[in-house]
Parts: sequence; C-alpha cells; structure tokens
Amino acid sequence: MTTDQIILFCLFAAVFGLLLWGRFRYDLVAFSALMVGVVLGVVPTEDAFSGFGHPATLVVALVLIVSAGLVRSGAVFLITRTLVDSSRALGGHIALMGGIGAVLSAFMNNVAALALLMPVDIQTARKAGRNPGLSLMPLAFATILGGMVTLIGTPPNIIIAAIRQESLGEPFRMFDFAPVGGVAAIAGLAFVALFGWRLIPNRDSDTGGAENLADYVAELTVPQESEQIGKRLAELYETAEKSDVAIIGLIRDGKRRYGRAANALIAAEDTLVLEARPEAIDEFRSALKLDFSDSKRQELLTADGEGLEVIEVVVPESARITGKTAQGIGLSWRQSTILMGVSRQGSRLTKHVRQTEILPGDILLLLCPRDRGADVTEWLGCLPLATRGLNVTANEKVWLAIGLFAAAVAAASFGLLYLPIALGLVVISYVLTRILPIREIYDHIEWPVVVLLGSMIPLGSALETSGGTELIAGTLTDLTAGLPTWMVLTVLMVVTMTLSDVLNNTATTIVAAPVGIQMAQTLGVSPDPFLMAVAVAASAAFLTPIGHKNNTLILGPGGYQFGDYWRMGLPLEIIIIAVSIPAILVFWPLAI
Repeated sequence: MTTDQIILFCLFAAVFGLLLWGRFRYDLVAFSALMVGVVLGVVPTEDAFSGFGHPATLVVALVLIVSAGLVRSGAVFLITRTLVDSSRALGGHIALMGGIGAVLSAFMNNVAALALLMPVDIQTARKAGRNPGLSLMPLAFATILGGMVTLIGTPPNIIIAAIRQESLGEPFRMFDFAPVGGVAAIAGLAFVALFGWRLIPNRDSDTGGAENLADYVAELTVPQESEQIGKRLAELYETAEKSDVAIIGLIRDGKRRYGRAANALIAAEDTLVLEARPEAIDEFRSALKLDFSDSKRQELLTADGEGLEVIEVVVPESARITGKTAQGIGLSWRQSTILMGVSRQGSRLTKHVRQTEILPGDILLLLCPRDRGADVTEWLGCLPLATRGLNVTANEKVWLAIGLFAAAVAAASFGLLYLPIALGLVVISYVLTRILPIREIYDHIEWPVVVLLGSMIPLGSALETSGGTELIAGTLTDLTAGLPTWMVLTVLMVVTMTLSDVLNNTATTIVAAPVGIQMAQTLGVSPDPFLMAVAVAASAAFLTPIGHKNNTLILGPGGYQFGDYWRMGLPLEIIIIAVSIPAILVFWPLAI
C-alpha cells in the first residue's frame, strides 16, 4: 500500500470507529476527518469543499424542502384521512400504512415520510387500544423499503447515481431503481405485513407523551359557500373521529346548542366547538375547509402574506390576560392574533373561546403572524411552551403542490430537466405560491446530513484516486475467486448490509459503490448490477436502531430495546438478498 492509501484507510477506520462509538455527532466526525485529510495532503485543497456542491448533497437538501411543502399543503392529510381506520385489524393496518409509507417514500425522503406518518400511526394505535410498538417498526421498515424504488427515495440511490455519472459518464435516472427496488420492496412489505410484525415483542410502550398532551377546547367557523352547509352536524362525526377530534357543541348567533346540536343543519358562519390536540384541530380544519374562529381576522392575516404560526403559552397570575377575555384586551386588533383554543384541566368552557375569561394555569393556543410569537407572548405576559413545530396547513393549495411536484418528477424522469434543477424549480414555485414560507426553507434541511455528505464525498473520491477502492475490490475479488458472479454479488451485498447496519448508510454507500465498480471491471462485466446491489444493500439496514435514521426515530415512541430490531430485521435482510440477486441478474445483465 502507498502512504496515501494507508492514511486514507486509517481515516476511514477512525470515522467508522467513532461512528460506532457514538460519543460524537457524525457530522463533526466526518468534517474533522476531511480537515485532517486536507492537512495531511491526501485530499487536494482545491477539492476540500467540492462535496458541498455535489449533486447528491443538493438533491438531499432539496428533497427535504419539497417534503416540507407537501406536508404544509395538506397533501399527506389528504392521503391518510381517507385511508386510515383505527378499527381495522392490526395486520391490515400494517399492510395499509406500510403501503402508504412505501409509496410516499418513493417520491420523498423516507425519513420525512416516516416523520409524517408516525404521529398518525401512534394516534391510530391509541384509538385501537394497542401498543404502538407493534406497528411502528413495520412502518419504519416499510418507508425504508419504499425509498429503494426511485432515485430520490433515499440518499444512497442519489449518491450511487452521482458516482455512476462520474465513473461511467451517465447517471441512473429516476425510475432505473424501480425494477430491483420494487421487487425488494414488495417482498419485504409482504413479509412485514404477514409475518414480521408477529416477531416484535409486545411490551408496554411510551407513545412519546402524545396521550398526555392537553386537549384544547377550540372553535372553527363554517365559511360562506362551504360544502358543509346544509349537512347535519352528526354527518361530520366520522371525519372528526378520523382526525381524533371531539365535536362538543355548535354556536349559532352567539348561542350554544347542546342536546339537539347533532341533528342541527349546518349554516354559514356557524361555529363548531371542538376538543382536540393542536395537530388534530388543524387536520380537521383542513379536511372540511373550515375557518378559524375569527374568520375576518384570518382573512387579514392571510392577505398579509408573511405566513402564520401556531404557538402555545401558559398563563401565570401576573399575565395581562388573566381574569380577562381575548376580546376584552383586544388581542386580535392589537396583536393581529387569534385565540384558537383554551386548555383548562377539570372544566368545560361554556362561552365563545374569545369571550371566555382566562384563568391562571390555562394553556392558550394562539394563531399569530410568523415570527411574532415571542412579541405576542411577551405582550400577554405569558410563558411560552416548548415548541412542537405546529404549522398551519394551506389546504387550498394541496393540488397545486402535488401538481408542481409531479411535473418536476415527470420532467426529470423523461430527461427534460436535470433532477437538482427540477427540484430547485419546485422549491422556488412553493415559495412564490406561498405554499412554504421563505423564512422556513432552511429550517427543513437536515444540516448534519449535508455536512456528512459534503465531508465524506471528497474523502471517497480521494480513496478512489489513490487506488484504495481498487485495493478493496481486489481483496474481495480474491476472496470470491472461482465463485459464480451471483455469489460475488451476494458477498458484496452482505458486506455492504453489515456496514450499513452499524454505520451511516450514506458513508457506507460512498465507500461501497466505487468498490462495486472496481469489482465489476476486474471481472470484466457491467458495473450496473454491482451498483444496484450496493444500492439495495446500503438501504437495507434493519438489524439495529443506528443503522438507519428511521430505525432511530421509532426507538423511543415504540418502546423498543436495541436487540428488538434483529428479530424482524434479520429474516427481512435475508429475504431482500434472496429476491434482489435474481432481480438484478434479470433486469441488469452482466454483459457489457
């Protein structure tokens, strides 16, 4: 080995060791390794930050922003509220949620897809009276499987497409991963839905505290020309139940209706009185296209164009609003803020929310102009609760958001636009159409992942330039000498899966993809089957909670232990290898 190779192998060994140790964040580890590589001369100074402008890094960042826009527009609510039913049997629920998660993951980042569906799954489990741990792991695995199907579904696919372009002159296209990834995803989903969930230990679980969050008594108004006008209030109960909302009354002309409210015909400007958590209130409002309690003030806030935010505050005895009403202190016209709901333990509210006298200890749910939350809280003299990332769904733009995204995917798929350009245009369109406020764009980028990619890509390039990947490939080739090519592919997949289970799958892909290309060149066959093997294997990290971010996300809410993952993950990885190797050989022939 040359000196440069020894230094690079030591750097990668240090990176992998520190990632396994887990004492330091992976982005700090990767960036430190990059800086050491530059200082030691194995990474050229002019290439030190080339990874931050790499197409793979840009696509990962853009996908996260686009995912946030799809959430904000209500596209995900549109899917889940029409399909999810808490009365469905567990196996059926897992199959349905897994299918939804897989489809979403194919067209958006699979971490974002799980983040969207995890609260829905926990709510459904709570309604059904079962442990959410029985369905969260299958959902997480399903979103990982779905990401294998398209170019943008998971970072390893993006990285492999970029490496193929650098090495072979042409990247993989949007749906080139679909034949092999689709076979693996379908087989994996079938196993997870039919048998896999039965292998999960059933123990008491903490649902992330969701059941302990206070419910608010809130109000929503029926706007003019609403589709709900003329319906009986009872007809809304099914939608309310799906959104986890309790309709507890109806206010018309300032008077509260109780016993006969269920049979009352809904009229314009009626106010529905609800009891629910903030996320459920917004989902219900989005589903039925209702207005907030102060519809006139809502119109002014929306027209302002700066965007809205939802905040939660606790009322101390010294607060300006204590002993008064929101209407009485002029909250709406003084601070352009709407009191959406009040949470008061032990008692029900009997008046309009904005006409209710606020007591010490009440928790208020406020809708205010974006970035004005701190000022409003200070003016009220209240104490802010820790932010829960509450957002206001722009449900009137749901089809616009879906259409813009679908057009970009189609343009990239047919080669009309380079994928990063297409996604960049979607981001610009989301900002111009106010689907996603411009001030939020950078909040949705997972910067540690960007730093990891930007740091590891130059190191991976240096390893390849120094002949390090050729050395690794030669070693694996020597170990598999005389074996048929399908067995060589199997060994490559097993090694890649093993690394991905204990390391970040992005780092694993950066190392394994060039190795796969070198092995193919040594054997004199097409590199595409080897790249596909790496793509599937790098994503198939199911044995540990650290193998994939989705596995980590469910660790607490599912009440899992470190050793729970391999019970379903080990047979799943075996199935993935068993179905992927034949699919690779069929769809990606070895002949050059």
